[in-house]
Amino acid sequence: MADEIDDEALDAEQDEDGEPKKRKKLSGKVLVLFILLPLLIIGGGAGGAYYAGVFDTPEPTEEEIAAKAAEMNKKVVFYDLPEMLVNLNSSTSSSSFLKLGVSLELADEAAIADLELLIPRIMDNFQVYLRELRKEDLNGSQGVFRLKEELLMRINNSATPVKVNDVLFKELLVQ
Repeated sequence: MADEIDDEALDAEQDEDGEPKKRKKLSGKVLVLFILLPLLIIGGGAGGAYYAGVFDTPEPTEEEIAAKAAEMNKKVVFYDLPEMLVNLNSSTSSSSFLKLGVSLELADEAAIADLELLIPRIMDNFQVYLRELRKEDLNGSQGVFRLKEELLMRINNSATPVKVNDVLFKELLVQ
């Protein structure tokens, strides 16, 4: 009977691997102390360095920014389209008008000659689209932005060999 009690006491103190339980608990503490703690310290140091800006690239100086802007402005050319006066679509008997002055941003001066040949097609596309607009479509900055994006898409579709970078409003009057 004493042998059975001693065997059970030994079994209770040993795990499946045959190691005492105290030793297994100690190995968990060693794992935390020698592996996880250094990883946390390294991660915290790297995070602190990132937050402090150690890894940031230096900001460009004012001269570099000005040189880059001057380089971009050299290439840009603007072409003014004729002003347009369009009767807007209305469900009531009162009529609304849109007066629109547009300037096109082109990549270089060589595109102007090609664009001038396509002006009738561009104006026709603009007129057809603008006549279908309602006064409510042009309310707020969101309406003007949608108009700008739609005109840019239409002009790039109708002036296929010429690439228009942007449509700029010189005048936009809704009455």
